[in-house]
Amino acid sequence: MFPILVGRCAMRLSGAAIFVASGLLVIPALGQTVAGKWIGTQRVLDNGENDRVFLDLRQTGSELTGTVTTIGHIYQVTGAISGTHFELFSSPKDTKPRVAGDLKGNELHLTRDDDHFVAVRAKPGDEYPPFEHIDPPTLHDVPYNGLAKLPPMGWNSWNLFQSRIDDKTVREMADAMVTSGMRDVGYVYVNIDDTWQGVRDAQGNLAPNKKFPDMKALADYVHSKGLKLGIYSSPGPRTCAEYPGSYGHEDQDAKTFAAWGVDYLKYDWCGARMIYSHDALQPVYQKMGDALLNSGQPIVYSLCEYGSGNVELWGAKVGGNLWRTTGDISDTWTSMISNIEKQAPTAPYAGPGHWNDPDMLEIGNGHMTDEEYRTHMSLWALAAAPLLAGNDIRSMTPAIREILMNREVLAVDQDPLGKQAAPVKSGTLETWVKPLADCSVAVGVVNMGDAETIATVRASDLRPGAEAKLARDLWRHSSVAFHDGLYTASIPAHGVLMLRVLFKD
Repeated sequence: MFPILVGRCAMRLSGAAIFVASGLLVIPALGQTVAGKWIGTQRVLDNGENDRVFLDLRQTGSELTGTVTTIGHIYQVTGAISGTHFELFSSPKDTKPRVAGDLKGNELHLTRDDDHFVAVRAKPGDEYPPFEHIDPPTLHDVPYNGLAKLPPMGWNSWNLFQSRIDDKTVREMADAMVTSGMRDVGYVYVNIDDTWQGVRDAQGNLAPNKKFPDMKALADYVHSKGLKLGIYSSPGPRTCAEYPGSYGHEDQDAKTFAAWGVDYLKYDWCGARMIYSHDALQPVYQKMGDALLNSGQPIVYSLCEYGSGNVELWGAKVGGNLWRTTGDISDTWTSMISNIEKQAPTAPYAGPGHWNDPDMLEIGNGHMTDEEYRTHMSLWALAAAPLLAGNDIRSMTPAIREILMNREVLAVDQDPLGKQAAPVKSGTLETWVKPLADCSVAVGVVNMGDAETIATVRASDLRPGAEAKLARDLWRHSSVAFHDGLYTASIPAHGVLMLRVLFKD
């Protein structure tokens, strides 16, 4: 006899359990359950490693709890089963399941990260062995490496290419940075993000995978173009994409990167969550800061910890030249504005050699308007943010080229004073003011609304008691005039007015 669940009531029926889901009666096969341990290979990484997914699930009625373990991550999951279909989530904020699947006989047919694969009942020994815990070092200050006196400018592979990046594409991007003129306006770093890693040899040396047959030759090619090469790793055993990280090999990897001629390291927390709590952020990042300083090569150090642990307070102390203050950006207006507004409390901590990073540029990736991309560029410049393009620079439209290469806007970002603006809000308008080294100010007024609006800039708001002498619209490339201390202009929806204003003595 089995219970029939109807709302909160139950009755008995011989032969099957009937579950109510979304108003439909679903009858699972007798005796079937997803509870227990399952193992399946999701994919083969570009370095030849099998990324197996190990599920350890408990089932109470239609509710599921347990863990999902991959080659690089462990997720605590909760979810539910309706009939033979189930979905597992790792956070209440998740909008899509971490893993979804269907029970078919003695198999789970699973979907994870858009990959489809099959899991079977696990045998003893199928579990991943735990990683050895290495205690983080005692805190000390890492000396400044003398780099990144201006916010770094360049290109990064992740936003557009993700795991599809390879040697050929990097070379083509380096070529395009020269032929487009991007190099000549300051974009010099060509940064390879995740998925370049191979496996370690018997001595622990990490080689690149088949997509990057000779990293030293690639660095030499990039350098021959007057550019610099960046690379990616993690303080964890695995990276975000589950390739080998630098855990336990920090000094060794730093020396390897130096031998290749790497000029920039993005160091992404991701896999470190397998080992450490956020309390260990500072000493763990310090470990690689020391390693880079001792590598024999000047390497810009970019911390990617999503703004955790008040990184702006200690990023420079671990040798960091820039640090993420936000989660990952996406190519939407909402994401872009959310990331830049999170910069506001970090403003006092920006300056030459140490920059707050609201993540890479999405300009040109096609999901915002050119008007919104102009706002994106303006806000990153006003915030003294690193400018790492994330589009396909081989095929930019003239509008995108002009946005990324507007010398007047770039000069605001690259101003040697290194001050970061913070916003003041008034209705649908948001105003950012940035002091500049020549005693002028840059001001950006953003229309957050969905309709065109009129904005008025008051010289006295930019500098109390001062009178505007000269003013220039940085997108129109034209001089403008203040009358009676005021300048008024129309701003389109999601658009920006960006001025540079010089005052009378």
